[in-house]
Amino acid sequence: MQWTAAAPAALASVTSDIPKYRSVSSYQPHPYKGFPANVVSVHSAKSIDEATEKVDPQAVRQMIERGMTALTGESNPVAAWKRFFTPSDVVGIKVNCSGAPKIMSHPVVVADIVRNLLGVGVKPDQIYIYERFPDQLESVNYGKYLDGKVNIQAVEMSRGSILNYDPATYVEVNFFGEEDTRSNLVRLVSEKFTKIINVPNMKDHGAAGVTGCLKNIAYGNFSNVARSHAHEKTNTKTFIATLASMEPLKSKTVLNIMDGLKGIWHGGPFQLKPEYAFFPKQMMFGTDMVAMDRLLIDVIESKRKAEHARSVWDRSRDQLITSRSTDPNKNQFIREPGHIEYAGGLGLGEYDIKKIRLQEFKL
Repeated sequence: MQWTAAAPAALASVTSDIPKYRSVSSYQPHPYKGFPANVVSVHSAKSIDEATEKVDPQAVRQMIERGMTALTGESNPVAAWKRFFTPSDVVGIKVNCSGAPKIMSHPVVVADIVRNLLGVGVKPDQIYIYERFPDQLESVNYGKYLDGKVNIQAVEMSRGSILNYDPATYVEVNFFGEEDTRSNLVRLVSEKFTKIINVPNMKDHGAAGVTGCLKNIAYGNFSNVARSHAHEKTNTKTFIATLASMEPLKSKTVLNIMDGLKGIWHGGPFQLKPEYAFFPKQMMFGTDMVAMDRLLIDVIESKRKAEHARSVWDRSRDQLITSRSTDPNKNQFIREPGHIEYAGGLGLGEYDIKKIRLQEFKL
């Protein structure tokens, strides 16, 4: 099945220079629909110590229990997880380790997700914690927190290798005349996983504006994606949503748990300076990636405003420099937080803040 992705009619008038995308996949959408436009935010002051960055496992367990029961309407956490998973599922947990070991999907959070999967009967050898690059994944040492039978899998065992990507499922696009114009889907996603849990962080991103659910699931599951931001004017606005809308990735991603215990308000996806870290001490839960990322923009924007930094929406060229900056008022790229609204236009979720149902809890 091949098709050419184009801007939805509602966005065509405000989007110029949209690349010509050719998406190739033989997979059909899965009927699961989740909880559109619903997001649960849970805050716990005990979840992480700002001085030591030590995470409290009991606080995290309580946050996940509250988040999952509130999202599903179930009174029992096991029943809440059963709304998504069965013992026969093979579950991929897409972590974000691009800024590790200073910022990543925290192993305590991931370990409790695994605990809940085991609690509904998913066998440990049917659970995969995965990320694209082995050095980033290994720096976190997830295995220290997990049953030894849980799989921890890096995709590119050597940078640039395409052995673990599906040659038949890809997005082809020529951004600037680059030699390799294909981005292939992770083979585990197309061939093994039945369900995916997306576990992003709360981070600023120099090119995309923020790194949330959409960017983690899109750029974390395809090869050859950094080419989209090879220059100061990037293609992240349309590329992220195009990748996230690909099947079977779109349908298999059934749950998003955003780890906001620690965040990065400038310089993301890395922590360039200690003062660019902050501690929202919250987690967000939902099936609507667009709605969750729309709320993430406000989290990052509020912190940047408090720090007297330029807005993530600032597109002025006087801020641009030629390399990654430690100055919060300088940037290497023109940020594209509009990728979230664009994703909403492609049918990936609800962007209108007035239509998002947010439940907030403080423990």
